[in-house]
Amino acid sequence: MSKLDDLTESWTRNAAQRRSRRGFLARLAGVLTATTAAPLLPIDRSGRAHAAEPPTEMPTTAAPDAPSDDPSDCEYWRYCGIDGYLCNCCGGGPALCPPGTTASATAWVGTCMNPADGLTYLIAYNDCCGTGDCSRCECWRNEGQTPIYSPQRNNDIIWCFGAPTMLYNCSIARVIGRAG
Repeated sequence: MSKLDDLTESWTRNAAQRRSRRGFLARLAGVLTATTAAPLLPIDRSGRAHAAEPPTEMPTTAAPDAPSDDPSDCEYWRYCGIDGYLCNCCGGGPALCPPGTTASATAWVGTCMNPADGLTYLIAYNDCCGTGDCSRCECWRNEGQTPIYSPQRNNDIIWCFGAPTMLYNCSIARVIGRAG
């Protein structure tokens, strides 16, 4: 054990002669800051594999391009820019997070036309965070999606910023108002 003690003492004395305490503390603070800030970075979920067959929760009777008036259907007009799982199938609603989850304070936005009145509306898409993936009613509609350099309109990011946890559950689509 004395060889290990001698080696440790030698290394410590050598380091103390070459570096200051302030420099050591500055490096330590940088490492601690980086490790605590890492969970705040956006997470790209575009690499998730899409299922080979459509989910059983989604009706397949309508034509793929036909708008739907059913909020649990991926073709519902509000979901033109959504990417993820629909909260309707997870215990929530089109604009309501399921119990046990919290809507993120940040959102991505899109404009969708309501076929019932022919008007275009501004839609805010919030991720509901707090529990793991709902894994029901997958919906990947990327109409109007912009590249990642315009993050406020990109749906490939987990938008759980400001929520108690970064665990993604599902996404909601809230009508903000008329566009234009």
